[in-house]
Amino acid sequence: MLVVPTMSRRLCHSLGVRSMTVCQIRTPLTTNPSATIINTTTSLRYVSTAPALAKLSNTMTPADIREKLLSPSFPIEKMTELLDHDNHQMRADFRKFISEPVMVPRYNISLEEERELALRRLQRICDNKFISVLDFWNNPLRIFAAHELAAIIDPAMTTKMTVQFNLFGGTVLKLGTERHHKNLLEGIDNLNDIGCFGLTELGYGNNAVEMETTATYDHETKEFIVHTPHPLAQKYWITNGAVHAKHVVVMAQLLVDGKNEGIHALLVRMRDNELKTMPGVTIEDMGYKMGLNGVDNAKLTFDNVRIPKDNLLNKYSDVNDDGVFESKIGSGRARFLTVADQLLSGRICIASMSLGGAKASLSVAVRYAATRLTVGPTGKSDTPILVYQLQQRALMPLMARIVATNIGLDYVKDRWAFQAEDGSEHKEVVTMCCAIKPLASWLLEETVSVCRERCGGQGYLSCNRFGTFLGLAHAAMTAEGDNSVLMQKVAKEHLGYLTKNPPKLTKPSSTSLEDPAFLHYLLQAREVNLFTSLGKKMAKAGKAGTFDSWMFEESDLIQHAGKAFGERIIADRFALTLETCDKNLQPIMTKIFNLFLASIIEKNLSWFVISGLLQPSDVNPIKAHSAELCAQLGPQSLAICESFGITDTMLSAPIALDWVGYNSYDNQGELMSEKEWDETVRKA
Repeated sequence: MLVVPTMSRRLCHSLGVRSMTVCQIRTPLTTNPSATIINTTTSLRYVSTAPALAKLSNTMTPADIREKLLSPSFPIEKMTELLDHDNHQMRADFRKFISEPVMVPRYNISLEEERELALRRLQRICDNKFISVLDFWNNPLRIFAAHELAAIIDPAMTTKMTVQFNLFGGTVLKLGTERHHKNLLEGIDNLNDIGCFGLTELGYGNNAVEMETTATYDHETKEFIVHTPHPLAQKYWITNGAVHAKHVVVMAQLLVDGKNEGIHALLVRMRDNELKTMPGVTIEDMGYKMGLNGVDNAKLTFDNVRIPKDNLLNKYSDVNDDGVFESKIGSGRARFLTVADQLLSGRICIASMSLGGAKASLSVAVRYAATRLTVGPTGKSDTPILVYQLQQRALMPLMARIVATNIGLDYVKDRWAFQAEDGSEHKEVVTMCCAIKPLASWLLEETVSVCRERCGGQGYLSCNRFGTFLGLAHAAMTAEGDNSVLMQKVAKEHLGYLTKNPPKLTKPSSTSLEDPAFLHYLLQAREVNLFTSLGKKMAKAGKAGTFDSWMFEESDLIQHAGKAFGERIIADRFALTLETCDKNLQPIMTKIFNLFLASIIEKNLSWFVISGLLQPSDVNPIKAHSAELCAQLGPQSLAICESFGITDTMLSAPIALDWVGYNSYDNQGELMSEKEWDETVRKA
């Protein structure tokens, strides 16, 4: 059973609600395919057609303005169900639970308190069993759902969560055996055994296969000796390492009888149960960062640290009792790819976090734009800035891309979670995972930056959340693989696939720039064109010149090709979703799909014209089409953001709620007074 404490009246006022019960969770809108009824206690509103702009004034509360403007042309609950994709009850329960006072954002606090707050929040999620490392076996999609929702509350807490449950816990689960599981899995779930993941080294990031940390087998003592030979080999950016972790999964070159058997994963105890550093282990706090300071990152060094032989995670490789190395995997590179496989699900976790942050950022901006009244045709401040083209052209394409990325990410989740056990689909899944993480995190960065600017000075206040999500975006662009480097891998793998499986395109009969079938074809043709060009350049370079051509000459082409692959995958899945979704969602989803396609083409107009896929005379029509779609979707943007299922307390940004009421007292830029914070959080 979930226990949700009540909040103070002042906090409820900060969150833009008028009653203590509503503060705990937004009341769901009642919608159905034929008619939508909003606020049934006061009025009936049917949505067969959108109403003319209601008469508004600054004497109305932001909530009243939003209610007058909210006129969905589609069933919101159906859209939420579509975008949630899976684990619907768990998501609903999470949204209710997240109203606890400890989850309320706090900004003017010390580094130490911020880190402890992130841990406390994660502890509450674990106590309520919203995530388990065993989900990787029983319900992997639940892992990703938890990441998307938790990132809206606190991306720092969610970063600690992804390391604990995916990188550390998932590696122990998948590479370990019963001897590791019986000692650690329960502690991973309840946070009694917090761990971290020691892959990256100061001198070895994207080229981690060349790392220099060693684990040398000692036959006499039947131990491994883990050692950091010099500063470049220290483990770097180790989340959970600076303060909270007891264990670290160390990736190291395994040396047995003088032979390097490749990179393997070993469990090393870095702190005892009193959190005292273990002998031979040096832990250095990396301190303040540009964001996500609730994450305690560390540098780790090992000075001939001895660990039992059984600490080797031995599902695939082991040293037997006679001291002989045995492995089910042949080459050293293959062994590295096996032990680092948890990075794949990690990329989906980060993409899920990015999606959650993008949904929240857009929701904040749209809600503020709907209630921020400015000069209208009458010369009075009676017109929401949301109705103006300046806002719509900035925000609506982002909204379309968020919905599209949601659909594409759901497809990648399914492909990863339910891939064939014989490994026949794994290579394709790897490529998709490497594409979706960059696309989602780049989208988050763009969404945050645009939304912040479109909210003016209000967007610059910490309490309105954009700074938090910008910190997440920049972390996400680098974590689990640099985005642009991952796109190099996407291009390499997909080029190899297309070489053996030449694509066949059928041009639609319609060439109207308003026909989504033609726009979809243009994205498919772009991908084929780019990879054909890349293939020809690599063939011309020959085997001897491939490296120079790839690394020094064709970077722009490689990046564009990788993005084209990812965006085409998303477009393909969106097109299929249109065929299978609830019929009452099809009209709005068709417009969103159309704008998604048009916005990509608009961003790359020069390339489409230069390549001959479009003519110069097409430039103005595609811009006009995109602008018209923005105008059509603008009045529905509040409802679309409502379908993201982000409750008021999850959003928490005053400008998304009652920003007038929030500024009616000395708030100090916080949602709680110091006294309230002491009573409900610090001393609770």
